[in-house]
Amino acid sequence: MSYTTTADPGPPALRLASTGTLTYGLSVGEVLGVSTLNGARLIAGRAGLERIVQRLNVMEVPDILSWVKPNELLLTTGYPLRNTPQSLDNLVSDLDERGLAALAIKLGRYLDSLPAEMIAQADRRGFPLILLPNDVGFDDILNQVLTDILNRQASVLARTEEVHRALVQIVLCGGGLQEVVDEVATLLDVAVVVVDGEQRVLAGAGPDEHVQAMRAFDAGRHAACGRGGCGIIGAHGTGDHLVVPVMAGGFDHGRIIAFSPGGTLRGTDLGILERAATVAALVVTKQQAVAAVESKYRADFLRDILAGRAGDDDRVIAHCAGFGWDLDRPVMVVVAELDGRPRGNPSAPETDGKARGKGAEPEAGTRGGGRGVEERSAQERLAAAWTTAVRRHDRGAAVASFAHEVVAVIGADGGDPAELTAGPVQAMLKEASSIFAEHLPVRRTFSTGVSRTVTSPAALPEAYEQAVKAVRVGRQLNGASARAHFDQLGVYRLLSLVSDPEELHAFVRETLGDLASDDEPELVDLRRTLQVLLETNLNVAETARRLHFHYNTLRYRIGKLERMLGAFTEDAHLRLNLTLALHVLRMRGI
Repeated sequence: MSYTTTADPGPPALRLASTGTLTYGLSVGEVLGVSTLNGARLIAGRAGLERIVQRLNVMEVPDILSWVKPNELLLTTGYPLRNTPQSLDNLVSDLDERGLAALAIKLGRYLDSLPAEMIAQADRRGFPLILLPNDVGFDDILNQVLTDILNRQASVLARTEEVHRALVQIVLCGGGLQEVVDEVATLLDVAVVVVDGEQRVLAGAGPDEHVQAMRAFDAGRHAACGRGGCGIIGAHGTGDHLVVPVMAGGFDHGRIIAFSPGGTLRGTDLGILERAATVAALVVTKQQAVAAVESKYRADFLRDILAGRAGDDDRVIAHCAGFGWDLDRPVMVVVAELDGRPRGNPSAPETDGKARGKGAEPEAGTRGGGRGVEERSAQERLAAAWTTAVRRHDRGAAVASFAHEVVAVIGADGGDPAELTAGPVQAMLKEASSIFAEHLPVRRTFSTGVSRTVTSPAALPEAYEQAVKAVRVGRQLNGASARAHFDQLGVYRLLSLVSDPEELHAFVRETLGDLASDDEPELVDLRRTLQVLLETNLNVAETARRLHFHYNTLRYRIGKLERMLGAFTEDAHLRLNLTLALHVLRMRGI
């Protein structure tokens, strides 16, 4: 079977290989259309006319397989195979497995015909077999085809470079992602979107139905591209879509996707999309840099407000209005802090909230290394989650991330400020928790403290102190994921108001004596016994049950405690002092 074919100028000169990389060259169909191949006939493998020819080779030895390369057009007169015609049966499969584009052969001088099995195998594999005219020289074919390939490559590269310059000019003139996407959509005449790492659409252009289709497409079929979901990290696609990662500084900022439901996308379009991804990465990093500076400026001013050094109320209110913050109303301070973060010396005196707000020195565990990266990532995620949740429920709220916490100043709804089970605080907590946990590789939690309502910026430093104490005491009392309002702390609220921590530590030492130390396990055990006795109102039977002691063992321990502390079983005032000292000890290191 044989038939004549002419070149189709439509096929693109740039296509995607199976690995997702670009391949420059001519299709086999285009090669057949060059003038030096007039009269050439395709005798098998019509399904492979779209294969790309990037280079040419001449078969001069029987063991040609050691010398061939992918995307080659192999030329031969059959001379190396003239004495071994039986090897022709397997030649097609061997060449096809090595990625060759096609085999062009001259018959009549060394081979009179090709085996039927060879032709059938070429048809099955879609491997083009081309019968060359006798009057054409290999040097003419090599010269013209290679020239056309180089011209095509130069044309593609020139157009891509022109597009790149146009996109860069957009950015230099102040344009953003939307302008870049609009330009690319116009150039390719398709719908284009840019999505971030969380599959949120940052910018889109084209018919609404196509943009919506790409939302579903990316979230469903390529939600984890580059992370193992689709198995392809680099640029890739098909006739109806192209996907290119937006990378900058080693960070993956998302994807730029082109979509054409009619399957009109070409390989050349991928080159343009890759340049667009580079420019998009430039825009994203620029936006991130600007956002980082703005965020730091906002955080610094909020820190000054909470430290009481931002000026009078009128100045603070006017300055905050420029940020979109409304502090000219009743507000409360909310502090969110990651749980499980390494701390310093737990017995060190507590610093005040103003010192905490400065954020000049990172805590232990956040300096470099894997742990530090993990902590910074979790802190950034917490800040992003709270910012999103607060903005949705109170657009006039102030929110900023400090070194170890996220602080929000939100409007008070006029209800019970200590009620955390309803109202805007609860809604923000629920949404922030959901966003925070959504994409973290390791489960992390955070605790939250809420201040009393204040009516002026001048009162915010005190409110911040209250929120800080609430989050720290609440976590100590209730464990991770604590949610505490300052007014819910009970006696701990009163203890936290003592301005001099040393005064509290002295009270503990004077009241508990040797039991205030954690150095000896026996004394720690006795302190636990005392605590349970006081909690049960000196109910010996209940205390023995809780501590799994024999009744007589507990009586012996009570006697030992009274010799150390005094007759607390008979002195109510001593019991009160002991209870307060144990509460203070429980707060130590918070």
